[in-house]
Amino acid sequence: MNDVLPDDNAAWTTLERVAARIFAGYGYEQIRLPIMERTALFKRAVGEVTDIVEKEMYTFEDRGGDSMSLRPEGTAGAVRAGIEHGLLHNATQRLWYVGPMFRYERPQKGRYRQFHQFGVEAFGQVGPDVDIEQVALSARLFRTLGVTGLQLQINTLGTPEERAEYRDALHAYFSARADALDADSQRRLDRNPLRILDSKNPDMAALIEGAPTLREYLGPESSAHFQGLCDGLDRLGIAYTINPRLVRGLDYYTRTVFEWITRDLGAQDAVCSGGRFDGLVEQLGGSTTPAMGFALGVERVIALMQAQDAALVDLAPQVYLVYKGDAAQARVPVLAEQLRDALPHLRLRVHAGGGSLKSQFKRADKSGARLALVFGDDEAAADEIQIKPLTDRRPQEQVGLERLAERIAALLD
Repeated sequence: MNDVLPDDNAAWTTLERVAARIFAGYGYEQIRLPIMERTALFKRAVGEVTDIVEKEMYTFEDRGGDSMSLRPEGTAGAVRAGIEHGLLHNATQRLWYVGPMFRYERPQKGRYRQFHQFGVEAFGQVGPDVDIEQVALSARLFRTLGVTGLQLQINTLGTPEERAEYRDALHAYFSARADALDADSQRRLDRNPLRILDSKNPDMAALIEGAPTLREYLGPESSAHFQGLCDGLDRLGIAYTINPRLVRGLDYYTRTVFEWITRDLGAQDAVCSGGRFDGLVEQLGGSTTPAMGFALGVERVIALMQAQDAALVDLAPQVYLVYKGDAAQARVPVLAEQLRDALPHLRLRVHAGGGSLKSQFKRADKSGARLALVFGDDEAAADEIQIKPLTDRRPQEQVGLERLAERIAALLD
């Protein structure tokens, strides 16, 4: 688990602000979910024969004897909340959330045991139009952030019935080659052979490449749904690659699955992943409800933004207020609050802790502020203040306090 230090916060703030604006622009509303749920929720939703449930969840027994887990992903909690609060009953919903997730994985670049995700979920839409919308939304988000070089991969997993037939074909294929399977794949063979396709072991690549593909087992409705997705992306000019081995690591997916991948982060190539989960609401006790969603890995997108020098919001103070003298010091807090009232978006840092004007100016320069306000006892007596530019050669000027907010706004414009 890692700390996010102040020097990295501009990238986080940029992503958070841009994402919230774009989600709202597509009609998605924010929901805030707890970071802990009953363990049974994740076993039912994610699947017991997954690495997440078998190896990676932080699970413990609370004082009441209930098994609880820190959330390893957000969709299960979003569905649980939707059912519990009646959000999904005879209604369509577009929701998004953001926050920390927890998995006991081997830490490496872009992967931590506490990591953060944006989640986007749409409920109640049957056709591929919402699938297309979410891919377009994610593409717009990356464009707005200035992140480039991402590649979109898509696939379809069909319905549970089609996947069951495919599962039997995979089981037969891999059983005939059991001696070539690694230990993880041998363990998955009887319980969930689709997970073998998700193997990251390079020694398994050739064997997996020769396996049957699920598209051979799709019925007409699933085929039409996937063709509708492809046609919609073509019309939008969004380039994609069909990857028949893209199965995702969670059991609840049906039909559409997609990933945005990058080659700039080493082994951790997926920065955004999602798909349909049409049976999950019913599986968790709700009514039959089609659904589509995706998750965006915050740390991985931040790493890309920093590697590609994406434009970040400026969080440095714009104005630094220095002062000298008892009369000036007594008036500084009131003056600062008046400026913040007059200019609500002003980033104003007021010096604290005493010290000479020389030492205060050193801190002002180090802060990155564009202007310094110099307030001494003489200025306090005259209701005036000095404005000193710190980042250009404009002359220092003296203005009355009644004009200060207006002048600061003009200088920062």
